[in-house]
Amino acid sequence: MTKKRLLLAEDDELLASLLNFRLKKGGYDVSHRANGKEVKEYLAGTMPDIIVSDIMMPYFSGMELIAYVRKELNSQIPIIIISSAGNEENVLNAFELGANDFISKPVSPSELLVRVARELNKN
Repeated sequence: MTKKRLLLAEDDELLASLLNFRLKKGGYDVSHRANGKEVKEYLAGTMPDIIVSDIMMPYFSGMELIAYVRKELNSQIPIIIISSAGNEENVLNAFELGANDFISKPVSPSELLVRVARELNKN
């Protein structure tokens, strides 16, 4: 069985390192990108099985990423948003743009693993 490819878009290096470690331990092939520019470059050449993205990133926000994947790439790949800006407006906006799930920070790596598996099992 091939590992599922997961794109982790997170500019907080410490959190990214923690999530990267836990997701790899959970059996995922994780590619980490620290800003929106790197995310777009990655998506130009590779389509992961799922995306986990922060909202606030340099160059290209998580909200812009959702719109880009849904409209420009015309993809229904699952997108899970993680953010410290978990107010109702951001949550609703993310879902309206096409996010599949939203987790407020601080993120529990174990909860993230469960949610990633759940989204992948839907497809």
